[in-house]
Amino acid sequence: MRTFVSTAALIFAIILIYSAKARTVTITESDCSNLVRHVPSDDVAYKPGVDAKGRPVVPADLGGGVQIKAPTEFSIPITMDLQKRLGIPVDPNSFQTQNFAVGTVTWKDGRGYFNGQPLQSAEAERLAALCQERLKTGG
Repeated sequence: MRTFVSTAALIFAIILIYSAKARTVTITESDCSNLVRHVPSDDVAYKPGVDAKGRPVVPADLGGGVQIKAPTEFSIPITMDLQKRLGIPVDPNSFQTQNFAVGTVTWKDGRGYFNGQPLQSAEAERLAALCQERLKTGG
């Protein structure tokens, strides 16, 4: 019986290897364009103190304004209204909510996560990186 199981496993492995080699996947430039992360070129990035043609300009901010730095990381809690979802009548005299915490979506380092798990697989990340490189080189 042990030899049969080993032989069957070997045959199964050979079939998997053969079928993997027999498949060809073609990804078009259009497919790659949908996968890559947009990185604007330096000539379109905002530069304080100059206009679109590079000429110096007086800043519109005359001072005294509040300077807010935009966050590079943020989280959005995902909740569900259990009263509404389960059809439980709402007591008009109560201000209690019956929200249930489902999870949290987080954006960090240019990637999305749900409860700490990446929303994109490692394989998709690698494919996007290959496409980014291919589109850069034009090949």
